[in-house]
This record gives sequence, structure tokens and C-alpha cells, in this order.
Amino acid sequence: MTIFGVDIQTIYLTTLIISGCFTVLYLFFGDVIDGVGEGIPFLNPTLILAFIVFLSSSGFVFELVTPLSSTLILLISITFAIIMDIILNFFVLIPLASAEESIAFTEESLKGRVGKIIISVPKDGFGEVIIDGKSGMISRPAASYENIPIAEGSEVLVLEIKEGVFYVIPYDLDSELSLS
Repeated sequence: MTIFGVDIQTIYLTTLIISGCFTVLYLFFGDVIDGVGEGIPFLNPTLILAFIVFLSSSGFVFELVTPLSSTLILLISITFAIIMDIILNFFVLIPLASAEESIAFTEESLKGRVGKIIISVPKDGFGEVIIDGKSGMISRPAASYENIPIAEGSEVLVLEIKEGVFYVIPYDLDSELSLS
């Protein structure tokens, strides 16, 4: 079959090559385009590009190896592309999105955590605290909640977080155990 004087296999192959190139470009520059499909999940650029790749690749292969009509091959390819897109979305993209959220943390979740001062906190000044988390070490600016100096290497308790600064007090595990 020919469309506008061009063989259908050539159209499938050209579409496959172009959509493959766009997919590679999307890998590198996808953060710029990610806002497009934020509220509408079926406009996800990953799923659109995957649909075009699945459609063109299956159409090309079916045209090459089967004696079926081009219209039937197009319908089979569309069905195959939809099924593969659904599988990609439910078994790859959705689990990746939820896994990304599960290792993230909020500043609110760090209140009450114990950390270690890595840059001493002077009176009326700022230092730095490091908290060991599930996703790695979290380093943030720190200030003394009681406005007292805190030496480097001291363990501290995060009491409050304002504008990204952790307000901490020295944490003594021995006095905590004697109170209980």
C-alpha cells in the first residue's frame, strides 16, 4: 500500500526513527517538558512517545512479515500500542513515581529527629547539622533554639524549622534515659 506515493513500510520506519530520536531527546531534556502532562495523565509525553514507537515498530514488522492488509495491520498495531502503553504505565511509570515519593522527605518530618553538628553553632549564629535518613544524609543550616553555642560533633535534637533553618538544642541521651 502507498500513501501519497510513499510505501507504508517507509512511513512506519521513518516514524519509528523520528519518534526514537524524540524519545532520546526527551531523556535528556524531559524536565523542561514535564509540566505539560502534570494535571492530565494521558498527555504524559513518555506515554505518547511510547505509543508512537510501539505503533510504528509493530506496523513495520507486520508489514514486513505478514501478508495481511495494511488496514488490518494498522488496527492490530494500534491495539498492540495501546496494550503496551497500558502495561508501561501501570507496571513501570506508576511504580517509579510512587517509589520516588517514598524516599522523599519533608522538613516537617524531620522535626524531633536527632542529628549531629558538623559545623559548630555560635551564639546568635548559624552552623550546620547533618541527619541520617533513609534516603541518605541530610545536611541543613542550624541555629541554637536557646541561643547558646553548640560545639562541632555534638548530638542535637531538631525542635523547629523556619525558612529552611533547623533550630536545635543539645541532645543528651544519658539525661533522656534517667528521666524515664
